[in-house]
Amino acid sequence: MMWNFEKYSQNIAIIDEDGDKYTYDNMQTEGDKLAKAVGARALVFNLCANEKGSLLGYSTFINNRIVPVMLDAGLNVDMLDGLLKNYRPDYLWIPNRMSDKFGYELVWSVWDYALLKTGNRNAHALHDELALLLTTSGSTGSPKLVRQSYKNILANAESIVKYLELDATERPITTLPMNYTYGLSIVNSHLCVGAGIILTDKTLMQKAFWQQFKEYEATSFGGVPYTYEMLNKLRFFQMKLSSLRTMTQAGGKLSPDLHGKFAEYAEQNGKRFVIMYGQAEATARMSYLPYDRSLEKCGSMGIAIPGGEFSLIDTDGNIINNVDTVGELLYKGDNVTLGYAECGNDLAKGDEWGGVLATGDIAKRDTEGFYYIVGRKKRFLKIFGSRVNLDETEMIIRTAFNDLDCACCGIDDKMAVFITKEALKTSVASFLSEKTGLNQVAFNVVSIAKIPRNESGKTLYSSLEGIG
Repeated sequence: MMWNFEKYSQNIAIIDEDGDKYTYDNMQTEGDKLAKAVGARALVFNLCANEKGSLLGYSTFINNRIVPVMLDAGLNVDMLDGLLKNYRPDYLWIPNRMSDKFGYELVWSVWDYALLKTGNRNAHALHDELALLLTTSGSTGSPKLVRQSYKNILANAESIVKYLELDATERPITTLPMNYTYGLSIVNSHLCVGAGIILTDKTLMQKAFWQQFKEYEATSFGGVPYTYEMLNKLRFFQMKLSSLRTMTQAGGKLSPDLHGKFAEYAEQNGKRFVIMYGQAEATARMSYLPYDRSLEKCGSMGIAIPGGEFSLIDTDGNIINNVDTVGELLYKGDNVTLGYAECGNDLAKGDEWGGVLATGDIAKRDTEGFYYIVGRKKRFLKIFGSRVNLDETEMIIRTAFNDLDCACCGIDDKMAVFITKEALKTSVASFLSEKTGLNQVAFNVVSIAKIPRNESGKTLYSSLEGIG
C-alpha cells in the first residue's frame, strides 16, 4: 500500500470547489468499494480533472495495485480513441458528465465519477512493478507513455516530503493538472503526510481561484514558468495571502529576472520560493534549490534531491569534473522510471534504465555543486556555422522586451522567432542580430496572436511548424 489513510483517518484529505470536505476515512471507505468493483489488478484509463472523483480513483488504484493511465479529461476524442485501441484498458474512470460518450457498461459511480467496463479482459500482461502510466507531454494523445513503478512513486514522494519539510498541516491548492507529472507529484507527496488538498479547476487568472485560496487557507501552490509570468502581470506581489507558506516552480527554466523577483518577495514576506527540476522519466523531481539560497543562486536549478545524484558528461560520454563546464546532465536515483511504453505489449517490460537517466538537458555546475540548465540537447540550430541555443534565445528576448511572449524553433540557417506583438518584429530581428553577431536574414520573426501551450504551460512547438 502506497499511502496509509488509516493513520490520518480523521484528517481532511480533500476540500472541493463547493467547500465540501472529505476525510481520509471517507477516501478509504469509498476507495474500498471502488477497488471491489474493479475486482483485480487491471489497466484503467483515468480521465483526470482536479476533482474529488479523479483523486479518489487515482489513490484507490495505486493503493490496490490497479494500474491507471492518467489522461486529461479534455483530451481530443480522436487521440483518446487511438490510445484505447493501442492499450485496450479493462476500465475507464471518467467524470459522470462524460458517461454518455461511451457505449461501455456502467459498473460503479461515486463522487461524480463513473467506472465503465470496456469489455477488454487483461488484453496485455502487466509487469508486477508497474504502478502508473503517464504521457510525456501532458495533453497529447501520443502512444508513448512513461512506465512508473511503486518504488519510483514512493521514493520521489518521500524525497519531496523531506526537502520541502511537509506535514499534515499543509493545504496545497491545485494549479496544475493531475495527469501532469508535476501536478501529480504534489498530490503524491501530500497524501504521504495526511495533508488536505484543495481541488480546483479554476485558473490563477480567475477571481474565484483566489477566493478559494483565501477561504480555505491554502499554504502552497506550484507553477511552471508561464504561471509565474502571469502572476507577475496580475500584481501578485500586492496580494495579501497570509496563509501562503511555499511557492514551487518547475516545468522549465524561469527567467533570472522573475526568479529574482519571486525569491526577493518570498524573503521579504516570510515565504519560501523553491525552484525545482524534473521529468516524467524520473517520476517527477530530480533537483531543488533550497529556498534560503534562492536569491544568492538566482538562475540555478539547485542540487540533487535527497537520494539522488547528478553528473555531467561530454559528447564522448566522459564524466566532466571541472566546474563551469557544459555537458549533458545525467541523474541517478530510485525515482528513475522503468522506461517507455509505446504499445500494450510494452506493459510487460521490466526496468530498462537501471536507475540512470540521460536527461537530454545541457547544464553546468558551479564550485559549490549547484547546477544550471543551459538548454536542451536537441534545442540547438546551426546558423551559418554557429551553434545557437533556442532556449537561451527565448530567454534573452523575454528579458529585453517586457511583456513579450515568444517561441523559437526552425531549421539550420533559419530560425523562426514567434512573437505576440506585430510592432516589435523589426526590433526583435535587429536585437537578435546584434546579440548573436549573425545577419538579420537568419531570423524569420513572425507575429501570432498567442503562443500555443499545453495545459501545463509548456510551449507546443509542433503547432508552430509550417507557420510563417
